[in-house]
Amino acid sequence: MKRLTLTLATAGMFIFGTASASAAVLQEEAAASKGFTQVLKEQFIQGGPAFMGIVLLCLILGLAVAIERILYLNMATTNTVALREKVEQALAEGGVEEAKSVCRDTKGPVASIFYQGLERAGDGVEAAEKAVVSYGGVQMGQLEKNVSWLSLFIAIAPMLGFMGTVIGMIQAFQKIAAVGNLSASLIAGDIQVALLTTVFGLITAIILQIFYNYIIAKIDAIVNDMEDSSISLIDMLATVKK
Repeated sequence: MKRLTLTLATAGMFIFGTASASAAVLQEEAAASKGFTQVLKEQFIQGGPAFMGIVLLCLILGLAVAIERILYLNMATTNTVALREKVEQALAEGGVEEAKSVCRDTKGPVASIFYQGLERAGDGVEAAEKAVVSYGGVQMGQLEKNVSWLSLFIAIAPMLGFMGTVIGMIQAFQKIAAVGNLSASLIAGDIQVALLTTVFGLITAIILQIFYNYIIAKIDAIVNDMEDSSISLIDMLATVKK
């Protein structure tokens, strides 16, 4: 009888251990089955609506500015080599008016600068050069429009995250002071929230920084084309005057 009792107890422990192991495996599989989006959503909710909402707003506004600038810059990008060849051919065959017509039919800042220079071509090469330089500054301002807002969101997103971290740590230490003893379970939730705000702030800044660098590189490429093309236009006009 005693042996039977031990056998039953051993079997019960085995079954209980197996069930616990199975439950642990099921929990691990359930956690693994969650997609990245679901995990990100849960972590975002745990971070709290106050700072996480502001960080999310920075991300949305920053992405809106970045997408608008990328679309504008892509539309402003033209084949400047082909444009210079067309303008040079039009100047040789039909004069300034024909070249102005070519610029009117072409989109982009380089074509606009060419048109302004050709408009002043009748007043001399120096007047055309001044018009090109002045209007080039205007076009550069159009290219850089709203980029400062993007840099602001890049700077403010991690700052908001750090602020959330500091506030979370203050709340954790206030609980310790109120209770009078240090318990990991007591402050773990506040510390987790504090760290999540920092993580999401840094993620927002990294994403927007990638777009910012792409936009700046795109602007630099267009500005270089503008400067090179402006020099070419002045040389064309000087050749025509001769």
